[in-house]
Amino acid sequence: MSRPLGESHKRFLQTMMVNGIIDGAKARALHRHCCETHGAHYAHDKLDEFIEVINAQLQPMFMQIRKGMSEEDGLQYHALVNMAETDVTRMSTDYADNELELFRKTMDLIVDSDNGTASSTDILNCADSLQTKKLKKRETEHVLNRLVQDKWLNEKNGDYSLSTRCIMEMEQYIRMLYQDQVKVCHICHNVALQMCENPTCGIKIHTPCVARYFKGRTDPRCPACEDFWPHEIPDVYRPPSSQSETQSAAKENTAPTPTPRSTAQTRRTRRS
Repeated sequence: MSRPLGESHKRFLQTMMVNGIIDGAKARALHRHCCETHGAHYAHDKLDEFIEVINAQLQPMFMQIRKGMSEEDGLQYHALVNMAETDVTRMSTDYADNELELFRKTMDLIVDSDNGTASSTDILNCADSLQTKKLKKRETEHVLNRLVQDKWLNEKNGDYSLSTRCIMEMEQYIRMLYQDQVKVCHICHNVALQMCENPTCGIKIHTPCVARYFKGRTDPRCPACEDFWPHEIPDVYRPPSSQSETQSAAKENTAPTPTPRSTAQTRRTRRS
């Protein structure tokens, strides 16, 4: 029998509903803040168990707080995901049909690319070939800004990529729709859009997974074929220590600041 939610669990879930996704450091700080605020027992190494209590209550609603890794920085994130729907129809309450079609075409470009990104120019060109209703340049730019703001896409120097939240929440949809194109990391076995590929044997590995796997190895060999690894090995990103996180949280005495727009809106059931 699942444990009932305490006030600390409810506060944690409420913050997740507002933010949609938070990084591991903020999740740990939020865990401590919620426990201390409501006088619940706190153990810094029990975040996963704390979240399991919440997930047990979310299961009948086909929702879950899921843990995943960012392809860009290798950091761990926690996202509140909808398990009942696995495609972009969950966004239909917030986006028009032609905006959803633009998002699908953007996903096509990103998955088909060699580096997991799509240029703004290519996306703008797609807007001229929409089957639903064409979008003008200004309208397309507005939709892309919304998709970034709502954490479905990332943007850097005019190039767009799928956000960590998008990959975590739509992984099954991506695997199903792009089953002949989608790549999977040889180390973590999750969808890989930004990765290194060994031309000898063809395996793909996330850049952060490359950094972790080869850390401290003086003779880096491919984990599949054992040939010399042909790519530069990046440094492992080191997030703030748990001590500095808790000191920061104690100093501010607050949970992570919610984003202005509630991502709970994106989790409403689709219209019948």
